[in-house]
Amino acid sequence: MADVVAGLVARPEIVDGEGRRAAIERARSRGIVLPTFAQLSGQEPIPADIEARLAEVDPDAPAAENLWRVHWYNGPDRRGRVDVPAHVVLPSALTGVAAPIVVLLGSRFPMIGAHKVLPVYAGLVTRLVTGQFDPDRNRAVWPSTGNYCRGGVAVSRILGCDGIAVLPEGMSRERYDWLERWVADPAHIIRTPGTESNVKEIYDKCHELAASDDNVILNQFSAFSNYMAHYACTGMACERVFAEVQAKRGGARLSAFVSATGSAGTIAAGDHLKEVFGTRIAAVEALECPTMLENGYGEHNIQGIGDKHIPLIHNVMNSDFVIAVSDRVSDKLNLLFNTDAGRAYLAARPDLDADLVAAFVEIGISGLANIAASIKLARYMDYGPDDVVMTIATDSARLYGTELGGAERKFYPAGFSAADAGGIFASCLAELSDENVLELGQPGRRRVFNLGYYTWVEQQGVTVEDFDSRREQSFWKDIAASVPAWDRLITEFNAEVGLN
Repeated sequence: MADVVAGLVARPEIVDGEGRRAAIERARSRGIVLPTFAQLSGQEPIPADIEARLAEVDPDAPAAENLWRVHWYNGPDRRGRVDVPAHVVLPSALTGVAAPIVVLLGSRFPMIGAHKVLPVYAGLVTRLVTGQFDPDRNRAVWPSTGNYCRGGVAVSRILGCDGIAVLPEGMSRERYDWLERWVADPAHIIRTPGTESNVKEIYDKCHELAASDDNVILNQFSAFSNYMAHYACTGMACERVFAEVQAKRGGARLSAFVSATGSAGTIAAGDHLKEVFGTRIAAVEALECPTMLENGYGEHNIQGIGDKHIPLIHNVMNSDFVIAVSDRVSDKLNLLFNTDAGRAYLAARPDLDADLVAAFVEIGISGLANIAASIKLARYMDYGPDDVVMTIATDSARLYGTELGGAERKFYPAGFSAADAGGIFASCLAELSDENVLELGQPGRRRVFNLGYYTWVEQQGVTVEDFDSRREQSFWKDIAASVPAWDRLITEFNAEVGLN
């Protein structure tokens, strides 16, 4: 059962009444009440009784209540709720550029410590309330390069159905350790050849699995629920953080939003910010696999982003920049911020706050790449102190501890020293060049957009008409505008479950 549906985008209307009734029964039996997108985005409150129950629920347990933590407003203990999403503001003493770089922290999301559980929830809830996922019969298949399939397995456990993780064999040991603890059956972890760049191999395996109608492929790269959730929820979170920053910096403007394009879900927040603030949007990829920059290919280690294709849900025609960052930069920054030698070097710098340095444990490899890209853009654009650049850290450094040894052996075979840390600080932060920043005009946008044809039309069977419909901004605005209709379906579903 493929995820690219007729008409390309799933509509907020009931498709299968029998499947919906089965989902309602399952939700009732497992005590599941579904949050709306308005509640997850912070625009509407979480019911008081659910808020009270959450205080007693472990944020890392497969508990139904944890669906109500699938948002940006979790506190430091990941149990309570805060008014402003977790973020750090990187000063020029660290970045070498005048523009403040603001990083939202995805590590406070429940169960997986990464914001990928948000598109997971969006993908499944839109199927549950329309009857397109029957928990009694269907298995949820989660194609991913790591975090998304972990979120899929977690939410599948809450629902009491099989969750199948499909991911490249070369991902971090921490990802696999987590999956091995959470899956119901070891066979529910399917390893495909390659690493981050080998997304087609994931698709090929999903084609095999889709031969059975019992398997529902929840493909984050083509599910517009992913776009919708990030537009509505991550976009609003960024807006709230910017309000906090602006209150302290009176003349601040949100000049740019920078995001690596794994599935191209997170970058949808940029569309929201452009609509509200006129923010420019920068798409980030690995220099070792410069798909957007050069129509290129290759392998890389910026775990959390996949290349050699353009995701169907990437609103390419609204992007303003492409920035390529070498995985050497993100791997070295991981050493700088997460080894004893690196932290000792940073602690010895009088211009760096200790709390700021400590906060980098909340920033994983793709977040470090986003920070590097933000520095490149700020330098390229000559942004000043009033030009806020906002970006995202999907997950934390805790998922990449086993990567440190390999990076040290690769770059510093004689051992990693404080002097080496100083070299990284200079080359990867303070003096990072603005090379491989491409400003997109309409011809550049069309070139990147057209590249997606070969994946989605030739390989995945999307019609040319549906593929081309994504050129127009009205297509994307219609998806964003559908959120209230989806929330009505969720509310009606909950009413029939009868637990709230």
